Amino acid sequence: MLLAGSAVIAFGLWFRFGGTIKDLSSEEKSPEYFYVGLYVLVGAGALMMAVGFFGCCGAMRESQCVLGSFFTCLLVIFAAEVTTGVFAFIGKDVAIRHVQSMYEEAYSDYVRDRGRGNGTLITFHSAFQCCGKESSEQVQPTCPKELPGHKNCIDKIETIISVKLQLIGIVGIGIAGLTIFGMIFSMVLCCAIRNSRDVI
Repeated sequence: MLLAGSAVIAFGLWFRFGGTIKDLSSEEKSPEYFYVGLYVLVGAGALMMAVGFFGCCGAMRESQCVLGSFFTCLLVIFAAEVTTGVFAFIGKDVAIRHVQSMYEEAYSDYVRDRGRGNGTLITFHSAFQCCGKESSEQVQPTCPKELPGHKNCIDKIETIISVKLQLIGIVGIGIAGLTIFGMIFSMVLCCAIRNSRDVI
């Protein structure tokens, strides 16, 4: 559990503060709800580490009380991880549409007034490595210089966010599965301790 918790925290922090997500978070209209799943994931990872330590103590001391608390905490973690996974899969389309609408607004602002949406559009183009919508002519000055040819930002936003949210969902559901084994182990150990004391 300690190792799994560390891995979940590392994964959540890397996703939140690395690459595309980090660039978007610096924007004034960044989609904060988009990060909810990551915050839950990091919180669950921290709880897993703490709970793993208490689980080890409970097993070593053969304490039914501590093992019962361990089981309860694992149940909470399980619920959080499943919620994260389901949120990532179900909320994927909403997140994609929201980020696309942010881009559309920045695009329109730039076309109307070159100075107004300049910074936001540069951030989007840099983060998603794309340029414009159907054509890149109107926004070419804001596109990355190293970008080869035209890449539709609406399509790139959908592809990148879809992949990232699927990965978050898979990790959330996977850790939830691992948590089930922890709950089974704690219950079996608790029953074994109770039976051994009854025999004595």
